[in-house]
Amino acid sequence: MVSDRGLDVLRAIVQDYVAMREPVGSKSIVERHAFGVSAATIRNDMALLEEEELIVAPHTSSGRVPTDKGYRVFVDRLQRMQPLTPAQRMAIARFLDEAVDRDDVLARTARLLSSLTNQVALVQVPMRRPAGVRRVELVAVAETRLLAVLILDSGRVEQRVLDAQQRIEPEQATALGRAFTETVAELSPTDAVERLSSAAASAPPALQTATAAVAHALTEMLQAAGGDRIVMAGASHLVREERDFHGRVTPVLDAIEEQVTLLRLFDEMGAEGEVTTRIGRELSGPLGEAAVVASTYSDSRLEGHVGVLGPTRMDYAGNMAAVRAVARYLTRLLSED
Repeated sequence: MVSDRGLDVLRAIVQDYVAMREPVGSKSIVERHAFGVSAATIRNDMALLEEEELIVAPHTSSGRVPTDKGYRVFVDRLQRMQPLTPAQRMAIARFLDEAVDRDDVLARTARLLSSLTNQVALVQVPMRRPAGVRRVELVAVAETRLLAVLILDSGRVEQRVLDAQQRIEPEQATALGRAFTETVAELSPTDAVERLSSAAASAPPALQTATAAVAHALTEMLQAAGGDRIVMAGASHLVREERDFHGRVTPVLDAIEEQVTLLRLFDEMGAEGEVTTRIGRELSGPLGEAAVVASTYSDSRLEGHVGVLGPTRMDYAGNMAAVRAVARYLTRLLSED
């Protein structure tokens, strides 16, 4: 069991490591914090913390850094959420109140949260209602390339240039677009995706290759248009913190570009509390060296998440306070609207 002083030592190590990005030794703890004991006593406390796998030595004869488990204990038991300053709260209100519509509010929220925390900001945009398919248009733009246009009854338009993998005449492209419209018109995106899976099999033999390519592209477009999406800001902050990802930040950037990954993460986090965290190994895949701080906001009858993503070496107290404050103000603003 770790003593109360040992937990205070853990708090000091987390705070100093976050601030200075250097392993923390017993001597610096004695100099920077008023424990009133010798460096040898602090070393004994650090040895117990290491036995509990709360800290680790990254190099021989170096100081210690927190582990994922150590950060978790810090967040759950030791950190004190810092209230935002009046100036910060005023900045939140002023910046968000200037938004012209709901989409602008959410985009501004991402930019604001990123500037407050110096992390990647993530705002989930829940769909108000399933948008049905109005029509599909296909335009031949080159010998084997087609422009696919998907129009939803909400007015949203998705388009993509694709390789049909065979020569397509303009009139064939137009006819193929009409055929796809007949297949998916008035269906929800989910139902339309199911219908598309059999479209290639029933196509004329001369156009089966092109039909399969179009069906694949439309499926991806429908999946992107049919559900929640993520508004993101501040990805450049990750690049500046590349050292915290052992010099390999590209997999993390690729992962956050995959909105499905982030939406699944938010779904798993649910509404577990006012502010929720996932740290290091609690995240999967390339995000296993990252941390996420999130909270929920409500938009009329819908609920979404707002949060930040960064390295495990982050200012949890400050980030949690910023996420909580922004989520609360966002809920109030959207409710009033």
